[in-house]
Amino acid sequence: MNPSSPTETGPSNFIRDIIRDDLKTGKFAGRVHTRFPPEPNGYLHIGHAKSICLNFGLAADFGGKCNLRFDDTNPEKEEQEYVDSIIDTVHWLGFDWEGRLFYASDYFDQLYEWAVQLIKAGKAYVCDLSAEEVRQYRGTLTEPGKESPYRNRSVEENLDLFERMRAGEFPDGFRTLRSKIDMASPNLNMRDPVMYRILHAEHHRTGDKWCIYPMYDFTHGQSDSIERITHSICTLEFEDHRPLYDWYCDNLGIYHPQQIEFDRLYLTYTLMSKRKLLWLVQEKHVRGWDDPRMPTLSGVRRRGYTPESIRNFANSLGVSKTTGIVELSYLEHFVREDLNKRAQRVMAVLRPLRVIIDNYPEGQVEHMEAVNNPEDASMGTRQVPFSRELYIEQDDFRENPPKQYYRLSPGREVRLRYGYFITCTGVVKNAAGEVVEVHCTYDPATRGGNAPDGRKVKSTIHWVSAAHAIDAEVRLYENLFLNENPNEGDLIGNLNPNSLEVIGHAKLEPSLAAAAPFSRYQFERLGYFCADPDTAPGKPVFNRTVALRDTWAKIEKREKAA
Repeated sequence: MNPSSPTETGPSNFIRDIIRDDLKTGKFAGRVHTRFPPEPNGYLHIGHAKSICLNFGLAADFGGKCNLRFDDTNPEKEEQEYVDSIIDTVHWLGFDWEGRLFYASDYFDQLYEWAVQLIKAGKAYVCDLSAEEVRQYRGTLTEPGKESPYRNRSVEENLDLFERMRAGEFPDGFRTLRSKIDMASPNLNMRDPVMYRILHAEHHRTGDKWCIYPMYDFTHGQSDSIERITHSICTLEFEDHRPLYDWYCDNLGIYHPQQIEFDRLYLTYTLMSKRKLLWLVQEKHVRGWDDPRMPTLSGVRRRGYTPESIRNFANSLGVSKTTGIVELSYLEHFVREDLNKRAQRVMAVLRPLRVIIDNYPEGQVEHMEAVNNPEDASMGTRQVPFSRELYIEQDDFRENPPKQYYRLSPGREVRLRYGYFITCTGVVKNAAGEVVEVHCTYDPATRGGNAPDGRKVKSTIHWVSAAHAIDAEVRLYENLFLNENPNEGDLIGNLNPNSLEVIGHAKLEPSLAAAAPFSRYQFERLGYFCADPDTAPGKPVFNRTVALRDTWAKIEKREKAA
């Protein structure tokens, strides 16, 4: 069972209420069987997480089953790479289909036989209209469609033509098989929809066995039926397709699951279109599907998001029929909340400024005891080397500090985290007048960061020992898009040119030299970071997962705005 999903007695939603009622009435013989049915035409994104958690979570909560099924009916856009990624991603999120891994292509023979059945019943026909002509004949929301001139072909002619379509006698798009329903239906999906199209393309699983492929609407419900799904949970764009789902099941006389629609997930500053995400990859606006700026689950995984945080986020959203937009900051809240509990604290300096403690003995090295995680005492402590020369963040020093700036400046005393109180006594500048070195004195009585005389300082800053620091590459990410709705306007114009900043020579405490890929840390005062797969022994690479809230940055931003 998904440990993050609500229990069966948890807050109600309309899908949970439907399932409870079905169990009470004995519908589906008391079974609950769902499925997650991705199309293998791209990598899963954060929007899919809601559907994954809902389908697997409901099945687990009601003691049922959930299948993983690939709706692989379009060989021109599908690849084994996508299949492998989806399998890996669903597992990473914490779900197990217990061997129930299926493909729509497993059912191609049965789907063909069902198409023949509908032809024999006079409910399907081969149509010679082009795709554009089909659109023209369909009509509009206010005008009925026109019947195809091929709609009344005999059963015998339709059977012959459909068999010749399968045999590869006709070129792509030359003919289609269509359902014979109602060209005057107020629902455009019921106006003789296409069931099969001719497509001479090799399928990633069936090879060149087929040159005709079923449409999604003719595949989805029947696949659910074959797998004995009870509740076929889809997103709202399929609500108008439900009558067609029902029509196929009813007219084929097969087991009939119940389709239920719910709202999709939309996040600010986030694309949820696999087609547009593929474009970003192909045009090299990102480094790949798993670029940490991408909203793909592979991307956020590489960035450092935990599966627990994504499950907690998805389960908090609720289920409704009303589509809304969720703030990206809401997702980041769950990431911070989870990492706060599990990430080890370490010290790292991204933009180093050298500090010399003039009265500290040359050559002396002390080891300061540092807490690994104040939220979890079981994570223990570690030893951090301290020496005469340190690195601090450039932002932690101001030669001419503004109001409300309490970090290091000439004559000011601050606390070094786990170390000593130090006071700035002078600076060294380069030819351009920039401060390149800060000189300080320290109070030996304040080891560990406390003054025996009880005096207080207003700021504590982090540091690393210059002699012991390791160099690292650190990648800082911002939103990929400038507009909170990237679907509005020009996609390229919305791309954020500052979405990635690479810091080539950050200084890290030595404990991070052997950080394993995907290990997560809180760099104290800087945010949460994850070791990238590019990391190697002695050459660590870190991605910033999410920043901490910085009070001074907010003050500085307000002052600049004023």
